[in-house]
Amino acid sequence: MLFEETKLKGVYKITNENFRDNRGTLTKPFTESAFREHGLTTKFDESFFSISGKNVIRGMHLQVSPTACSKLIYIAHGSVLDVVVDLRKKSTTYGEFISLEMSQNNHTAIFVPEGCAHGFLSLEDNTCTVYMQSHMRDPKAEAGVHYDSFGMDWSIAEPILSERDKSLPQLKDYDFEN
Repeated sequence: MLFEETKLKGVYKITNENFRDNRGTLTKPFTESAFREHGLTTKFDESFFSISGKNVIRGMHLQVSPTACSKLIYIAHGSVLDVVVDLRKKSTTYGEFISLEMSQNNHTAIFVPEGCAHGFLSLEDNTCTVYMQSHMRDPKAEAGVHYDSFGMDWSIAEPILSERDKSLPQLKDYDFEN
């Protein structure tokens, strides 16, 4: 596993080992000792996945106190343009974001610490995104910002969004403590 910290402190791009033979491929997205070596959480309480069509944007989501959580995200099938925005009020990179392409072919994962919002644009149909969270989902602690409120160029005219994501506040109006 190759860990590369991004310009957002604590956000890591992780390139996973991939093993290929005549049967197909095997990718290991999590190894406790490797995460521990980088000071990252090794405790994940919940894992789930989404299947998205092309041009779906999911995000920008996070979970705030008292059940704020870190996330490990990777792509089991398909590809996404993955985005993380820093919503930690005391961070020197508050409001800044990073984006990267993640796919089943590049074996990339991303570690998102507490206080950062995550989202993605699905680049193809039937994209399967897997999430591991350090705390159970807590609907009372769900928060986020609108996908087009922080300067990210998504390069899509008509994204497919949930009603919830359409109603998220603009970054300038974000006021959750984390």
